[in-house]
Amino acid sequence: MDTQQEIEERLSAAFSPAYLEVVNESHMHSVPENSQTHFRVVLASDVFSGQRKVARHQAVYAELAAQLEGPVHALALHTYTPEEWRDRSQQAPQSPDCLGGSNAEGS
Repeated sequence: MDTQQEIEERLSAAFSPAYLEVVNESHMHSVPENSQTHFRVVLASDVFSGQRKVARHQAVYAELAAQLEGPVHALALHTYTPEEWRDRSQQAPQSPDCLGGSNAEGS
């Protein structure tokens, strides 16, 4: 199973999401081709009701602890309740272009 699929399955099982999107953004970073190290997660779940952003992120980090200790280097999290997700017109912020590592060299 690839890392993206593993993340999707773990988050689906743990949060019963109203919406879940996991995007491999490794290609936007200074990593070897076909890497699975940088991910963007958009997750809307009733589990987040009454929780602040930090608690939501901690819950996701706890669920993905094994992946974060291994192949996953970076995780961009956008966590919402289903109501918040609807209020945002089902739109999450896009990740900025990476300027770290060799991408910043030569600038």
